[in-house]
Amino acid sequence: MGLARAAMAQHGAVVFTHEQTKGKGQRSKGWVSKKGQNLAFSAVVEPNLLRALPPFTLSMAAAVAAHQLVAKYINEDLTIKWPNDIYWRDRKAAGILIENIWQASEWKFAVIGIGLNVNQTEFGELGDRAVSLKQVTGRELEPVSLAKELCSVLEEKYQLLVTSPSDIVEAYKARLYRLHQQVKLKKGSRVFEASIMDVNVNGQMVVDSGVEEIFNVGEVEWVINDG
Repeated sequence: MGLARAAMAQHGAVVFTHEQTKGKGQRSKGWVSKKGQNLAFSAVVEPNLLRALPPFTLSMAAAVAAHQLVAKYINEDLTIKWPNDIYWRDRKAAGILIENIWQASEWKFAVIGIGLNVNQTEFGELGDRAVSLKQVTGRELEPVSLAKELCSVLEEKYQLLVTSPSDIVEAYKARLYRLHQQVKLKKGSRVFEASIMDVNVNGQMVVDSGVEEIFNVGEVEWVINDG
């Protein structure tokens, strides 16, 4: 983010870290990552070719890319949980956070942060709400090699977003966690059940709780395994 703000970052630049001590997730939650065991990088996107599109479509593209990479190693029960986590069953394997830099009303840069649990097997207070590739596959994988592979897939999905954004949107929706299923959600002190109907290009989740409701990112929380 500092490089982008200082105009020292170029489109496609990626910063990889072997150790992350203050990882950020959605709703200001932390991202737990042990040294040398996981993939954690930030990729700079200059959205010149995306300015006609809703910014959330870039988030969709990143989620589809991460899902595709993980699906090479875990080919069952893998979904994208709104807004852009990668889930195996009911456990989080990867998280994505996109931070945008605006100059007045102009979208100057997006920084795509991706964290993927690779070889870590203990997640502290997160317990079994998190999962790694090693836990599912029994294999140790090399985080830097995975990161390079993910960069290639990310570039591929970015180009698809530029040329055929509807393909990205449909790919994202086809992989949605709990689509057309009853889930438990929380908004403030209200906990309620609803069926997931859709996620639109603005990143809003559409649910049926007896009536149709539309929620922005960060407006509701998932209640999964009472966690």
